[in-house]
Amino acid sequence: MREKKFSKKGMRLKKWTRRVQHQASHLFMLLSYKGYLWKEQERTQRINIASLPSEYHSPLDASDHEILAVPITQLIINVSSGKWKRTTILHAYGKCALRAHEKTNCLTEVMIAEAHTTASNADAQHDKGESDSRLQPLAGVPVSLKDTVCVKGFDSCIGYSAWTGKPATHDAALASLLLDAGAIPFVKTAVPITLLSFESSSAVFRRCTNPHSPHHSPGGSSGGEAALIALCGSRVGIGTDVAGSVRIPAHYSGVYTVKASAGRFLKTGCVTSMPGQEGIPAVYSPMARTLEDLESFWKGVFEMKPWNYDHSVLEMPWRMVDLKDVKVRFGVMWDDGVVPPSPPCRRALEEVVTSLRKAGYEVVDFDPPDPYEGLKIAAQLLLADGLRTATSPIRLFEPNDPGMSQALTWLRLPSILQSLYSLYVRYIRRDPIYAGLLECVRTKSVREHYALVAERERYRAKWFEKWRSEDLYFLLCVPNALPAVPNGGMKKGWKACGYTFLFNLLDYTAGVLPVTRVDSSRDALSPVELKRLKSRNAISREAYEMYDAQTMHGLPIGVQVVGKRLEEERVLEGMMIVEKTLRERGVVYELLQP
Repeated sequence: MREKKFSKKGMRLKKWTRRVQHQASHLFMLLSYKGYLWKEQERTQRINIASLPSEYHSPLDASDHEILAVPITQLIINVSSGKWKRTTILHAYGKCALRAHEKTNCLTEVMIAEAHTTASNADAQHDKGESDSRLQPLAGVPVSLKDTVCVKGFDSCIGYSAWTGKPATHDAALASLLLDAGAIPFVKTAVPITLLSFESSSAVFRRCTNPHSPHHSPGGSSGGEAALIALCGSRVGIGTDVAGSVRIPAHYSGVYTVKASAGRFLKTGCVTSMPGQEGIPAVYSPMARTLEDLESFWKGVFEMKPWNYDHSVLEMPWRMVDLKDVKVRFGVMWDDGVVPPSPPCRRALEEVVTSLRKAGYEVVDFDPPDPYEGLKIAAQLLLADGLRTATSPIRLFEPNDPGMSQALTWLRLPSILQSLYSLYVRYIRRDPIYAGLLECVRTKSVREHYALVAERERYRAKWFEKWRSEDLYFLLCVPNALPAVPNGGMKKGWKACGYTFLFNLLDYTAGVLPVTRVDSSRDALSPVELKRLKSRNAISREAYEMYDAQTMHGLPIGVQVVGKRLEEERVLEGMMIVEKTLRERGVVYELLQP
């Protein structure tokens, strides 16, 4: 009886808390009309018929489908030869982008009208013979951009209402390069406020949803980009990654990406929620519908010599990689020591391992230097300032991401309460994994931060030696323990990020490709299995409270292919090997079609 009484009180407290949060959110909307409702109205106006040529609101026709079906290499050839107009290509992708937005709410800044003018002018110059598209490696390619990329005349508010109505006065280095390469930036895409979430929601733009299910997340922080590409609203786009922010959306939404190492891709002139945070450097990286598109885009960018646009880019031209006559050795990391992979994620990894072995590749189990140690170091570096920088632009009553709200509450507790609760988790709850994270994730002094950077370098050295001793070319693992989480799932799932965050800490190149989908019958967990997975630690328990093979049925599942630092070309080749061997066994991931 007493337990029931406490249970009822707990339920009443939760309902009261939700009611207060809901009312606070409404109060924020009233107090911040300019930064909230005004911004949404601006977006609607940019989409409506009066702002755009009527072609963008007409149904897709046969010529549109023909354009949407070709890889960007053929698209560029057709533009350069004069077979297709840039405006014709933009019509097709603009239509699809607006349809994708209607389904998922994936767009922030709609730049289609301005992109149409750019495309029309380029077409006119080409017709007059005043320009040679053959000299532009990305001629006519519509490119979508994460909201963080500055484009002159448009906001980059990244979900902060305080940053709305402040259009950029200049193009970021990346935007300048794309325009010079003949590409057409045409939309910007949704992110979570603070950029520190595997969801993509903010009060300014509301929630972006998964292209396969409106009840699940598309990933984050590049979730809008993944949703748009998955629905063929863009063939290639740009995201950023500091803990998995292009790889998790690729896994959740079913697209392709390669996370670059620091210094390989342009980033100067873009906005961020944590300027100056270099303990775990954020990196810009492309995302695409196919591996062929991904490689073509990388090559096109590097033909433009990006180091001439951005001082932070290493002068390292694109290198040709041929692994046909090389004995390629794959390692497999089955578990990060914190949250074991769910059935569909493990099944996808097993499919890849089986396919590679049947094709004659050597695949070995890899026992890495403690990934849990890496998670602790990475978490401390990323949250070293106690989230003060990332949350400082948030206005009074402005809702934050649920996961970051939890982290903020912990970081602002008095140290005595942090210590007492950590002791409780370690010795009463008997959960050393969760306790270890709680004990170390505190606001750091400059001296403590220096010590953490030194610890990071020691940890990187361990991995370097282990990788070399195993003579690996690539490492395979899941991108995350779960498929796409339910909307609001970061309240429980934000700590389960070890499979991606680890490679940000190491600064390794890492790609994700879609392999299969959740199957409600094959991937169901028995009560006994579910209990076992939840019993590992509090992080695993909260993650598996969200797992439901029935509601997740049909969601994409990816596999992560990891290489060493600055091995973008090699990782792309490794992903091609994986996809080729899967196809040879009849395992083909079917993309969503327009």
